[in-house]
Amino acid sequence: MNAPGDDRPTPPRQSAPLGPEARRPRGLRLSLLTRWTALVGTLLTLGILIALASDHFFPHNPGLVLAICLLCVVPISIITIRAELERMLSLFRALTGTVTSYKDGDFSFSLHWPQNDELSDLVTAHNALGDVLRQQRLDLVQRELLLDTMVQNTPVAMLLVSESGPIVYANIAARQLLNQGRKLEGHKLDEVLNHASPALLEALARGGDGLFTTKDGEDEDVYHLARRSFNLNGRKHELLLLRQLTMELRRQEVQTWKKVIRVISHELNNSLAPLTSLAHSGAELVRRGQTERLPQILATIEERTRHLESFILGYARFAKLPAPRLEAQHWQPFLTQLGEQVVFQQIGEAPAEPCAFDPAQLEQALLNLLKNAHESGSPADQVSLEVRRLHEGVRIDVQDRGPGMSDAVLTNALVPFYSTKRSGTGLGLALAREIAEAHGGRITLTNRDGGGLTVTMILPLA
Repeated sequence: MNAPGDDRPTPPRQSAPLGPEARRPRGLRLSLLTRWTALVGTLLTLGILIALASDHFFPHNPGLVLAICLLCVVPISIITIRAELERMLSLFRALTGTVTSYKDGDFSFSLHWPQNDELSDLVTAHNALGDVLRQQRLDLVQRELLLDTMVQNTPVAMLLVSESGPIVYANIAARQLLNQGRKLEGHKLDEVLNHASPALLEALARGGDGLFTTKDGEDEDVYHLARRSFNLNGRKHELLLLRQLTMELRRQEVQTWKKVIRVISHELNNSLAPLTSLAHSGAELVRRGQTERLPQILATIEERTRHLESFILGYARFAKLPAPRLEAQHWQPFLTQLGEQVVFQQIGEAPAEPCAFDPAQLEQALLNLLKNAHESGSPADQVSLEVRRLHEGVRIDVQDRGPGMSDAVLTNALVPFYSTKRSGTGLGLALAREIAEAHGGRITLTNRDGGGLTVTMILPLA
């Protein structure tokens, strides 16, 4: 039976000989050396006995008789031994041939040795090895076929390019995206990209991973480009992965808008319903002439109105975050000004070297992080901020001693509009993340040993 994808005819395998124990008792087995020694000894003994017997009939010339007997017996011994050796040599040649076939990946041959000796054991072991190699090769071919089928039919376009330029491998998605479904292997990557979209060329020129958008009339498609380099057979290769994200992003966009609408509707209802009730109560009190409670009602209306205004401004600030205006800033004056607005403990000394960032945006991000730290239930004196210089940039840690976050909350905390607070908007951490990424940095959340949370923001030096 051939493996899938293997069109070569497979000769039928001979049945491996039965083990010697299944044919005759072990006590009847003789080693090769013992057999040949017994055979030669028997023939020589027979010749000597014949010579001694002939000495009685030819008493005057016994040496001649012995020589004649030996000349008859020795050739017979040599012929017998040679015949036995020829069978063995034939077996050795067959073993050499099957080993060569194994090297070529053909495991369809087996051997047979009729004798019950050590060579029979060797042939049995050899056939068993062939069976194992054949099964392993079949399993490997099936796995390779499965892997190739998966790679060929994945919606992610895959290109493997060698260092010298030609394309080594391309799946169906890559051929459809870059060459109208035609074969790409053997073509130069530069030649193929001559017909590609300018957005893809720009993304490749930037280097690294990233998103790009292509336009075809009014339709837009969003792709993610990933690049990985590695050595294959001693030569440098690069793997290009192009994944279309249009449908996924549209689904996420719809889900996000639905959640935004739910959050805004909920917040508006929570604010407008009391306002309507308070306005009606105020009008009724005025009609009755009972104006002593009007200041309290108006103060409540003002408080709810300001809360609603703050809520709307938070959404607007997140949706319309401008590009950061980078300016060289010294850390200590910046942290001193930040400490005038919110309480925190500064850990260590701030770096003496200035750093380029947008002071207004970074201040807003840190205010949100410090506010969250205070609202976590942490003691105020356990809310801290530390700025450290790293090799690749600057690290800012905001820490507290609250209850920390569960794994589910850690996974979704940076997602816009996700909040575990009843009155939360889910924009504080999302805005901080947006500001960090706009500066070319990143933000991470980790639980602290002993309780609490650490929010880490990494900013590049330039």
